[in-house]
Amino acid sequence: METPTVEGEPMASDRDPFDPDRSGDQDNPLAQFMAQFGITPGADGNFDMDGLMGKLQQAMTQFTSQMASFGGGAGADGLNWTFTRDVARKVTAAQGTDPSPSASEVAAVRDAVGLADLWLDQQTAFGRIATPAAAWSRAEWVEQTFDVWRSLTSPVASSFSAAITGLLTKQSEELGGLQPMLEPLMRAASSGMLSAQLGQALGLLSTDVVSACDISFPLTKKPIVALLPDNVAKFGDGLEQSDADVRLYLALRETARQRLFASVGWLGPQLLALVEHYARGISIDAHAIEEALESQMSGQMTAEDLESLGSTLSSKLFEPVQTAEQTEILGRLENLVALVEGWVDDVVSVTTAGLMPGASALLESVRRRRASGGPAEAALKALLNLELRPRRVRDAANLWAALRTAQGYEARDAAWAHPDLIPTAADLDDPLGYVERGRPAVAPTDGVDDLDAQLARLLDEEGRKGPDGA
Repeated sequence: METPTVEGEPMASDRDPFDPDRSGDQDNPLAQFMAQFGITPGADGNFDMDGLMGKLQQAMTQFTSQMASFGGGAGADGLNWTFTRDVARKVTAAQGTDPSPSASEVAAVRDAVGLADLWLDQQTAFGRIATPAAAWSRAEWVEQTFDVWRSLTSPVASSFSAAITGLLTKQSEELGGLQPMLEPLMRAASSGMLSAQLGQALGLLSTDVVSACDISFPLTKKPIVALLPDNVAKFGDGLEQSDADVRLYLALRETARQRLFASVGWLGPQLLALVEHYARGISIDAHAIEEALESQMSGQMTAEDLESLGSTLSSKLFEPVQTAEQTEILGRLENLVALVEGWVDDVVSVTTAGLMPGASALLESVRRRRASGGPAEAALKALLNLELRPRRVRDAANLWAALRTAQGYEARDAAWAHPDLIPTAADLDDPLGYVERGRPAVAPTDGVDDLDAQLARLLDEEGRKGPDGA
Protein backbone atom coordinates (compact mmCIF):
# COMPACT_ATOMS: atom_id res chain seq x y z
CA MET A 1 0.00 0.00 0.00
CA GLU A 2 1.35 3.40 -0.91
CA THR A 3 2.00 5.98 1.78
CA PRO A 4 -0.88 8.50 1.88
CA THR A 5 0.07 11.92 0.67
CA VAL A 6 -1.30 15.42 0.68
CA GLU A 7 -0.35 17.31 -2.47
CA GLY A 8 2.47 14.86 -3.01
CA GLU A 9 3.87 15.13 0.55
CA PRO A 10 3.97 12.30 3.13
CA MET A 11 1.55 12.45 6.04
CA ALA A 12 2.99 14.22 9.10
CA SER A 13 2.73 11.02 11.15
CA ASP A 14 5.00 9.25 8.65
CA ARG A 15 7.74 11.87 8.72
CA ASP A 16 11.00 11.42 10.54
CA PRO A 17 10.81 13.48 13.75
CA PHE A 18 14.42 14.52 13.17
CA ASP A 19 13.72 15.57 9.59
CA PRO A 20 15.00 19.20 9.30
CA ASP A 21 11.91 20.02 7.25
CA ARG A 22 9.84 19.10 10.28
CA SER A 23 11.99 20.30 13.16
CA GLY A 24 10.28 23.68 13.25
CA ASP A 25 6.81 22.29 12.64
CA GLN A 26 4.49 23.46 15.41
CA ASP A 27 2.66 20.14 15.15
CA ASN A 28 5.80 18.15 15.90
CA PRO A 29 5.38 16.95 19.51
CA LEU A 30 9.00 15.88 19.76
CA ALA A 31 10.25 19.33 18.77
CA GLN A 32 7.85 20.91 21.25
CA PHE A 33 9.00 18.54 23.97
CA MET A 34 12.67 19.30 23.30
CA ALA A 35 11.95 23.02 23.36
CA GLN A 36 10.86 22.68 27.01
CA PHE A 37 14.51 21.98 27.82
CA GLY A 38 15.96 24.65 25.52
CA ILE A 39 16.90 22.03 22.93
CA THR A 40 16.32 23.47 19.44
CA PRO A 41 17.68 22.60 16.00
CA GLY A 42 20.66 24.46 14.58
CA ALA A 43 20.62 27.07 11.83
CA ASP A 44 20.43 24.32 9.24
CA GLY A 45 17.32 22.90 10.90
CA ASN A 46 19.14 19.77 12.07
CA PHE A 47 19.57 18.53 15.62
CA ASP A 48 23.18 17.99 16.70
CA MET A 49 22.75 14.47 18.07
CA ASP A 50 25.86 14.57 20.26
CA GLY A 51 24.84 17.90 21.70
CA LEU A 52 21.23 16.77 22.02
CA MET A 53 22.18 13.68 24.03
CA GLY A 54 24.46 15.76 26.21
CA LYS A 55 21.73 18.26 26.97
CA LEU A 56 19.23 15.53 27.73
CA GLN A 57 21.70 13.86 30.07
CA GLN A 58 22.34 17.19 31.78
CA ALA A 59 18.57 17.89 32.11
CA MET A 60 17.95 14.42 33.50
CA THR A 61 20.76 14.72 36.06
CA GLN A 62 19.57 18.15 37.12
CA PHE A 63 15.95 17.11 37.33
CA THR A 64 16.78 13.97 39.33
CA SER A 65 18.81 16.08 41.74
CA GLN A 66 15.94 18.54 42.11
CA MET A 67 13.45 15.77 42.80
CA ALA A 68 15.78 14.38 45.46
CA SER A 69 15.97 17.82 47.06
CA PHE A 70 12.17 17.78 47.38
CA GLY A 71 12.46 15.00 49.94
CA GLY A 72 13.74 11.83 48.28
CA GLY A 73 12.72 9.89 45.24
CA ALA A 74 9.52 8.08 44.38
CA GLY A 75 8.39 5.12 46.46
CA ALA A 76 7.40 1.67 45.26
CA ASP A 77 4.03 3.01 44.04
CA GLY A 78 5.71 5.72 41.98
CA LEU A 79 4.90 8.70 44.21
CA ASN A 80 7.14 10.95 46.26
CA TRP A 81 5.29 10.75 49.57
CA THR A 82 7.81 12.92 51.40
CA PHE A 83 7.08 15.69 48.92
CA THR A 84 3.33 15.04 49.31
CA ARG A 85 3.60 15.48 53.07
CA ASP A 86 5.72 18.62 52.62
CA VAL A 87 3.17 20.20 50.29
CA ALA A 88 0.35 19.38 52.72
CA ARG A 89 2.25 21.06 55.53
CA LYS A 90 2.93 24.14 53.38
CA VAL A 91 -0.73 24.47 52.41
CA THR A 92 -1.65 24.18 56.07
CA ALA A 93 0.88 26.83 57.09
CA ALA A 94 -0.34 29.17 54.36
CA GLN A 95 -3.72 29.40 56.08
CA GLY A 96 -2.20 31.26 59.03
CA THR A 97 -0.40 30.46 62.23
CA ASP A 98 -0.75 26.87 63.35
CA PRO A 99 0.92 26.45 66.73
CA SER A 100 0.74 23.24 68.71
CA PRO A 101 -2.16 23.50 71.18
CA SER A 102 -1.21 25.09 74.48
CA ALA A 103 -1.38 23.27 77.79
CA SER A 104 -4.64 25.05 78.60
CA GLU A 105 -6.17 24.00 75.25
CA VAL A 106 -5.12 20.37 75.81
CA ALA A 107 -6.65 20.50 79.29
CA ALA A 108 -9.87 22.02 77.95
CA VAL A 109 -10.19 19.27 75.32
CA ARG A 110 -9.55 16.52 77.86
CA ASP A 111 -12.09 18.02 80.26
CA ALA A 112 -14.67 18.17 77.47
CA VAL A 113 -14.01 14.56 76.43
CA GLY A 114 -14.14 13.44 80.06
CA LEU A 115 -17.58 15.01 80.48
CA ALA A 116 -18.67 13.59 77.13
CA ASP A 117 -17.70 10.11 78.30
CA LEU A 118 -19.72 10.50 81.50
CA TRP A 119 -22.82 11.55 79.56
CA LEU A 120 -22.42 8.93 76.83
CA ASP A 121 -22.10 6.12 79.37
CA GLN A 122 -25.82 6.55 79.99
CA GLN A 123 -26.90 6.47 76.34
CA THR A 124 -24.85 3.88 74.45
CA ALA A 125 -23.84 0.28 74.91
CA PHE A 126 -20.40 0.98 73.45
CA GLY A 127 -17.71 1.51 76.07
CA ARG A 128 -14.99 4.10 76.38
CA ILE A 129 -11.74 3.91 74.46
CA ALA A 130 -8.50 3.60 76.40
CA THR A 131 -6.40 6.17 74.52
CA PRO A 132 -6.22 9.57 76.25
CA ALA A 133 -7.90 12.44 74.44
CA ALA A 134 -5.68 14.79 72.43
CA ALA A 135 -5.61 18.31 71.01
CA TRP A 136 -3.95 18.68 67.60
CA SER A 137 -2.80 21.48 65.37
CA ARG A 138 -3.68 21.23 61.68
CA ALA A 139 -0.15 20.02 60.91
CA GLU A 140 -0.47 17.33 63.58
CA TRP A 141 -3.70 16.14 61.98
CA VAL A 142 -1.84 15.75 58.69
CA GLU A 143 0.91 13.76 60.40
CA GLN A 144 -1.45 11.56 62.43
CA THR A 145 -3.67 10.63 59.47
CA PHE A 146 -1.08 10.59 56.68
CA ASP A 147 -0.43 6.83 56.64
CA VAL A 148 -4.12 6.02 56.18
CA TRP A 149 -4.44 8.58 53.39
CA ARG A 150 -1.39 7.07 51.72
CA SER A 151 -3.05 3.65 51.80
CA LEU A 152 -6.32 5.02 50.42
CA THR A 153 -4.69 6.90 47.55
CA SER A 154 -2.21 4.20 46.51
CA PRO A 155 -4.69 2.79 43.96
CA VAL A 156 -4.82 6.26 42.38
CA ALA A 157 -1.03 6.20 42.13
CA SER A 158 -1.18 2.81 40.41
CA SER A 159 -3.74 4.06 37.89
CA PHE A 160 -1.64 7.15 37.29
CA SER A 161 1.47 5.02 36.67
CA ALA A 162 -0.46 2.90 34.17
CA ALA A 163 -1.61 6.05 32.37
CA ILE A 164 1.97 7.29 32.12
CA THR A 165 3.04 3.93 30.69
CA GLY A 166 0.30 4.20 28.07
CA LEU A 167 1.35 7.74 27.25
CA LEU A 168 4.96 6.69 26.77
CA THR A 169 3.90 3.80 24.56
CA LYS A 170 1.83 6.19 22.48
CA GLN A 171 4.81 8.51 22.04
CA SER A 172 7.38 5.77 21.51
CA GLU A 173 7.45 6.27 17.74
CA GLU A 174 7.96 10.00 18.13
CA LEU A 175 10.65 9.58 20.78
CA GLY A 176 12.45 6.78 18.96
CA GLY A 177 15.81 5.99 20.51
CA LEU A 178 15.42 8.80 23.03
CA GLN A 179 12.68 7.02 24.95
CA PRO A 180 15.05 5.32 27.45
CA MET A 181 16.46 8.75 28.28
CA LEU A 182 13.17 10.64 28.42
CA GLU A 183 11.02 8.05 30.16
CA PRO A 184 12.54 8.56 33.67
CA LEU A 185 12.26 12.32 33.20
CA MET A 186 8.59 12.17 32.27
CA ARG A 187 7.78 9.71 35.05
CA ALA A 188 9.53 11.88 37.62
CA ALA A 189 7.73 15.02 36.47
CA SER A 190 4.35 13.27 36.46
CA SER A 191 4.99 11.79 39.88
CA GLY A 192 5.81 15.24 41.19
CA MET A 193 2.55 16.65 39.84
CA LEU A 194 0.39 13.94 41.43
CA SER A 195 2.32 14.09 44.71
CA ALA A 196 1.72 17.85 44.77
CA GLN A 197 -1.98 17.43 44.02
CA LEU A 198 -2.49 14.96 46.86
CA GLY A 199 -0.54 17.16 49.24
CA GLN A 200 -2.64 20.20 48.37
CA ALA A 201 -5.86 18.26 48.95
CA LEU A 202 -4.72 17.03 52.38
CA GLY A 203 -3.55 20.50 53.34
CA LEU A 204 -6.90 21.95 52.35
CA LEU A 205 -8.76 19.28 54.31
CA SER A 206 -6.71 20.00 57.43
CA THR A 207 -8.10 23.54 57.52
CA ASP A 208 -11.69 22.27 57.75
CA VAL A 209 -11.81 19.17 59.96
CA VAL A 210 -12.61 19.74 63.64
CA SER A 211 -11.62 16.30 64.90
CA ALA A 212 -9.65 13.18 64.04
CA CYS A 213 -12.42 11.39 62.14
CA ASP A 214 -14.64 14.31 61.26
CA ILE A 215 -15.27 12.95 57.74
CA SER A 216 -16.66 9.64 59.07
CA PHE A 217 -13.66 7.45 58.19
CA PRO A 218 -11.28 6.03 60.83
CA LEU A 219 -8.13 7.89 59.79
CA THR A 220 -5.87 6.85 62.68
CA LYS A 221 -4.24 3.49 63.33
CA LYS A 222 -5.84 3.29 66.76
CA PRO A 223 -9.04 4.94 68.01
CA ILE A 224 -8.36 8.32 69.59
CA VAL A 225 -10.57 11.28 70.40
CA ALA A 226 -8.73 14.33 69.11
CA LEU A 227 -9.99 17.86 68.49
CA LEU A 228 -8.32 20.69 66.55
CA PRO A 229 -8.84 23.77 68.78
CA ASP A 230 -8.24 26.35 66.02
CA ASN A 231 -10.73 24.67 63.69
CA VAL A 232 -13.20 24.18 66.52
CA ALA A 233 -13.01 27.93 67.15
CA LYS A 234 -13.56 28.59 63.44
CA PHE A 235 -16.61 26.30 63.50
CA GLY A 236 -18.06 28.35 66.36
CA ASP A 237 -17.57 31.72 64.67
CA GLY A 238 -20.91 33.48 64.26
CA LEU A 239 -22.81 31.00 66.43
CA GLU A 240 -24.57 32.25 69.54
CA GLN A 241 -22.92 29.55 71.63
CA SER A 242 -20.10 29.71 74.13
CA ASP A 243 -16.69 28.32 73.21
CA ALA A 244 -17.08 25.70 75.95
CA ASP A 245 -20.44 24.50 74.59
CA VAL A 246 -19.13 24.27 71.02
CA ARG A 247 -16.09 22.32 72.21
CA LEU A 248 -18.23 19.98 74.36
CA TYR A 249 -20.71 19.34 71.56
CA LEU A 250 -18.00 18.46 69.05
CA ALA A 251 -16.27 16.35 71.70
CA LEU A 252 -19.51 14.42 72.19
CA ARG A 253 -19.76 13.72 68.47
CA GLU A 254 -16.15 12.60 68.09
CA THR A 255 -16.24 10.51 71.28
CA ALA A 256 -19.41 8.74 70.15
CA ARG A 257 -17.93 8.13 66.69
CA GLN A 258 -14.70 6.73 68.10
CA ARG A 259 -16.60 4.46 70.48
CA LEU A 260 -18.52 3.11 67.50
CA PHE A 261 -15.37 2.45 65.46
CA ALA A 262 -13.59 0.87 68.43
CA SER A 263 -16.49 -1.41 69.39
CA VAL A 264 -17.67 -2.49 65.91
CA GLY A 265 -14.64 -4.31 64.56
CA TRP A 266 -15.85 -4.67 60.97
CA LEU A 267 -17.03 -1.08 60.45
CA GLY A 268 -13.82 0.89 60.03
CA PRO A 269 -12.10 -1.71 57.82
CA GLN A 270 -15.17 -1.98 55.60
CA LEU A 271 -15.43 1.79 55.16
CA LEU A 272 -11.76 1.98 54.16
CA ALA A 273 -12.06 -1.12 51.95
CA LEU A 274 -14.96 0.46 50.07
CA VAL A 275 -12.97 3.65 49.52
CA GLU A 276 -9.91 1.70 48.31
CA HIS A 277 -12.07 -0.45 46.03
CA TYR A 278 -13.68 2.66 44.57
CA ALA A 279 -10.23 4.17 43.97
CA ARG A 280 -9.11 1.06 42.08
CA GLY A 281 -11.72 1.78 39.43
CA ILE A 282 -10.53 5.33 38.78
CA SER A 283 -9.60 6.16 35.19
CA ILE A 284 -6.89 8.74 34.61
CA ASP A 285 -7.18 11.27 31.79
CA ALA A 286 -3.86 10.69 30.00
CA HIS A 287 -4.52 13.63 27.68
CA ALA A 288 -4.57 15.99 30.67
CA ILE A 289 -1.22 14.62 31.83
CA GLU A 290 0.23 15.03 28.34
CA GLU A 291 -0.95 18.63 28.13
CA ALA A 292 0.49 19.45 31.53
CA LEU A 293 3.83 17.91 30.64
CA GLU A 294 4.11 19.57 27.25
CA SER A 295 3.02 23.00 28.44
CA GLN A 296 4.76 23.27 31.77
CA MET A 297 7.49 20.69 32.36
CA SER A 298 10.94 22.24 32.57
CA GLY A 299 14.38 21.09 33.54
CA GLN A 300 14.50 24.03 35.97
CA MET A 301 11.42 23.19 38.05
CA THR A 302 11.30 24.28 41.67
CA ALA A 303 9.12 22.78 44.40
CA GLU A 304 6.77 25.75 43.95
CA ASP A 305 6.49 24.98 40.24
CA LEU A 306 5.48 21.41 41.01
CA GLU A 307 2.89 22.59 43.52
CA SER A 308 1.46 24.84 40.81
CA LEU A 309 1.40 21.92 38.38
CA GLY A 310 -0.48 19.82 40.90
CA SER A 311 -3.07 22.55 41.32
CA THR A 312 -3.45 22.90 37.55
CA LEU A 313 -3.86 19.16 37.10
CA SER A 314 -6.29 18.63 39.99
CA SER A 315 -9.40 19.56 38.04
CA LYS A 316 -8.39 17.55 34.97
CA LEU A 317 -6.76 14.37 36.25
CA PHE A 318 -9.70 11.98 36.43
CA GLU A 319 -11.91 10.76 33.62
CA PRO A 320 -15.49 11.90 34.30
CA VAL A 321 -16.98 8.46 33.56
CA GLN A 322 -17.95 6.39 36.57
CA THR A 323 -18.18 2.61 36.12
CA ALA A 324 -21.23 0.62 37.15
CA GLU A 325 -19.18 -1.02 39.88
CA GLN A 326 -18.04 2.34 41.23
CA THR A 327 -21.66 3.52 41.26
CA GLU A 328 -22.61 0.50 43.36
CA ILE A 329 -19.68 1.02 45.73
CA LEU A 330 -20.52 4.71 46.10
CA GLY A 331 -24.10 3.80 46.99
CA ARG A 332 -22.92 1.40 49.68
CA LEU A 333 -20.42 3.90 51.00
CA GLU A 334 -22.92 6.75 51.18
CA ASN A 335 -25.43 4.50 52.95
CA LEU A 336 -22.84 3.35 55.49
CA VAL A 337 -21.57 6.88 56.16
CA ALA A 338 -25.18 8.07 56.55
CA LEU A 339 -25.80 5.33 59.10
CA VAL A 340 -22.65 6.28 61.04
CA GLU A 341 -23.45 9.98 61.13
CA GLY A 342 -27.15 9.36 61.72
CA TRP A 343 -26.23 7.16 64.69
CA VAL A 344 -23.95 9.90 66.04
CA ASP A 345 -26.77 12.45 65.59
CA ASP A 346 -29.19 10.30 67.56
CA VAL A 347 -26.77 9.38 70.33
CA VAL A 348 -25.67 12.98 70.88
CA SER A 349 -29.23 14.35 70.63
CA VAL A 350 -30.61 12.03 73.29
CA THR A 351 -27.49 12.52 75.42
CA THR A 352 -27.73 16.31 75.45
CA ALA A 353 -31.53 16.46 75.92
CA GLY A 354 -32.17 18.41 79.12
CA LEU A 355 -28.45 18.95 79.70
CA MET A 356 -27.39 21.27 76.88
CA PRO A 357 -29.98 23.83 75.71
CA GLY A 358 -27.95 24.87 72.65
CA ALA A 359 -27.47 21.33 71.31
CA SER A 360 -30.29 21.55 68.75
CA ALA A 361 -28.85 24.74 67.25
CA LEU A 362 -25.40 23.13 67.10
CA LEU A 363 -26.85 20.07 65.37
CA GLU A 364 -28.36 22.32 62.71
CA SER A 365 -24.95 23.94 62.23
CA VAL A 366 -23.43 20.51 61.72
CA ARG A 367 -26.12 19.66 59.18
CA ARG A 368 -25.62 22.89 57.25
CA ARG A 369 -21.90 22.29 57.15
CA ARG A 370 -22.47 18.73 55.96
CA ALA A 371 -24.88 19.85 53.23
CA SER A 372 -22.54 22.54 51.90
CA GLY A 373 -19.68 20.10 51.43
CA GLY A 374 -16.99 22.75 51.47
CA PRO A 375 -13.27 21.94 51.67
CA ALA A 376 -13.89 18.35 52.79
CA GLU A 377 -15.87 17.53 49.66
CA ALA A 378 -13.34 19.31 47.43
CA ALA A 379 -10.48 17.39 49.04
CA LEU A 380 -12.12 13.99 48.58
CA LYS A 381 -12.79 14.89 44.96
CA ALA A 382 -9.14 15.84 44.39
CA LEU A 383 -7.76 12.85 46.32
CA LEU A 384 -10.03 10.08 45.11
CA ASN A 385 -12.45 11.55 42.56
CA LEU A 386 -14.99 10.72 45.25
CA GLU A 387 -18.11 12.89 45.45
CA LEU A 388 -19.37 11.62 48.77
CA ARG A 389 -22.69 13.21 49.71
CA PRO A 390 -24.48 11.08 52.28
CA ARG A 391 -27.77 12.88 51.73
CA ARG A 392 -29.73 10.52 53.95
CA VAL A 393 -28.11 11.21 57.32
CA ARG A 394 -31.34 12.73 58.66
CA ASP A 395 -33.29 9.64 57.53
CA ALA A 396 -30.73 7.43 59.26
CA ALA A 397 -30.99 9.47 62.46
CA ASN A 398 -34.78 9.05 62.39
CA LEU A 399 -34.43 5.30 61.95
CA TRP A 400 -32.01 4.95 64.86
CA ALA A 401 -34.27 7.15 67.01
CA ALA A 402 -37.30 4.99 66.16
CA LEU A 403 -35.42 1.81 67.08
CA ARG A 404 -34.16 3.33 70.34
CA THR A 405 -37.61 4.61 71.29
CA ALA A 406 -39.21 1.23 70.62
CA GLN A 407 -36.58 -1.10 72.05
CA GLY A 408 -33.95 0.92 73.91
CA TYR A 409 -30.45 2.04 73.01
CA GLU A 410 -29.13 -1.51 73.50
CA ALA A 411 -31.19 -2.72 70.52
CA ARG A 412 -30.10 0.28 68.46
CA ASP A 413 -26.44 -0.45 69.11
CA ALA A 414 -26.86 -4.22 68.67
CA ALA A 415 -27.81 -3.61 65.02
CA TRP A 416 -24.08 -2.95 64.40
CA ALA A 417 -23.14 -6.47 65.49
CA HIS A 418 -22.83 -7.74 61.91
CA PRO A 419 -22.84 -6.01 58.50
CA ASP A 420 -25.82 -8.13 57.43
CA LEU A 421 -27.91 -6.62 60.24
CA ILE A 422 -27.46 -2.94 59.51
CA PRO A 423 -30.28 -1.03 57.81
CA THR A 424 -30.33 -0.83 54.02
CA ALA A 425 -31.27 2.11 51.80
CA ALA A 426 -34.78 0.61 51.60
CA ASP A 427 -35.00 0.70 55.40
CA LEU A 428 -34.26 4.41 55.39
CA ASP A 429 -37.47 4.79 53.38
CA ASP A 430 -39.40 2.75 55.94
CA PRO A 431 -37.81 3.12 59.40
CA LEU A 432 -40.89 1.89 61.26
CA GLY A 433 -40.94 -1.23 59.10
CA TYR A 434 -37.31 -1.87 60.01
CA VAL A 435 -38.15 -1.51 63.71
CA GLU A 436 -41.01 -3.97 63.38
CA ARG A 437 -39.01 -6.50 61.38
CA GLY A 438 -35.82 -6.11 63.36
CA ARG A 439 -33.82 -6.84 60.21
CA PRO A 440 -32.97 -5.22 56.87
CA ALA A 441 -35.73 -4.92 54.28
CA VAL A 442 -33.54 -6.68 51.72
CA ALA A 443 -32.13 -9.85 53.21
CA PRO A 444 -28.55 -10.81 52.27
CA THR A 445 -28.35 -13.28 49.42
CA ASP A 446 -27.07 -16.80 49.98
CA GLY A 447 -24.26 -16.28 47.48
CA VAL A 448 -21.52 -13.71 47.68
CA ASP A 449 -21.13 -11.46 44.65
CA ASP A 450 -17.78 -10.44 43.22
CA LEU A 451 -17.68 -7.13 45.05
CA ASP A 452 -18.46 -8.72 48.41
CA ALA A 453 -15.80 -11.35 47.79
CA GLN A 454 -13.19 -8.71 47.04
CA LEU A 455 -14.17 -6.68 50.08
CA ALA A 456 -13.95 -9.83 52.19
CA ARG A 457 -10.41 -10.40 50.95
CA LEU A 458 -9.47 -6.80 51.76
CA LEU A 459 -10.88 -7.14 55.27
CA ASP A 460 -9.08 -10.46 55.74
CA GLU A 461 -5.80 -8.85 54.70
CA GLU A 462 -6.45 -5.98 57.11
CA GLY A 463 -7.06 -8.46 59.91
CA ARG A 464 -3.81 -10.30 59.22
CA LYS A 465 -1.88 -7.02 59.37
CA GLY A 466 -2.93 -6.50 62.96
CA PRO A 467 -3.86 -3.22 64.72
CA ASP A 468 -0.53 -1.57 63.92
CA GLY A 469 -0.60 -2.50 60.24
CA ALA A 470 2.29 -4.95 60.69
